[in-house]
Amino acid sequence: MAKYTGISHLAMVTKDMDTTIRFWRDLLGMRLVAGLGHPGYRHYFFEITEHDMIAFFEWPDVEKCPEKDHGVPVRGPFAFDHVSFEVESDGDLWELKDKLEAADIWVSEVIDHGFIHSVYTFDPNNIAIEFSAPVAEINIRKNPKMRDTNPSPVAQEGAEPRPGHWPEVSRPTPHEARKIYPGEGTILRSSSLVPDDGAG
Repeated sequence: MAKYTGISHLAMVTKDMDTTIRFWRDLLGMRLVAGLGHPGYRHYFFEITEHDMIAFFEWPDVEKCPEKDHGVPVRGPFAFDHVSFEVESDGDLWELKDKLEAADIWVSEVIDHGFIHSVYTFDPNNIAIEFSAPVAEINIRKNPKMRDTNPSPVAQEGAEPRPGHWPEVSRPTPHEARKIYPGEGTILRSSSLVPDDGAG
């Protein structure tokens, strides 16, 4: 089984990269760690943790998604509701709430979800975001809990992956055939066009 280490990056979209940088880097404090682009195209990455990032494509003709409250069902095609960023403690939630309110950005009250405490807000692109602090005595990663009063049959099988539902790999890719093709980000290995710290 593959070992997952986190979310490499969530890929979002903006029409206005500068406003997006002001929110994610300057208000929330997430470092801008990579920028790719050329006239008419940008793809920027912000550090959440040492393992996780959020990235934005800048598409000039994109429109903001309609503002939708977190977790409220919709009809029709839909793929994404909101993203939650874990913070260390309730103190961090209050710090973020105060920062957002000082910036005149709507933010919810602190909500108790049993295993986490959360606040909710929206970024300048109307992306629904949540910040969540773990509740120490309820660790669902160590002790999974199912409290659905009508769980599906597959959910009733438990937390651990169940073998036998997908074909086994019968022909793994040989080492000599494992070729990695260059993508746009390979430019990050070369001498930077702009100093790494963004100054100048």
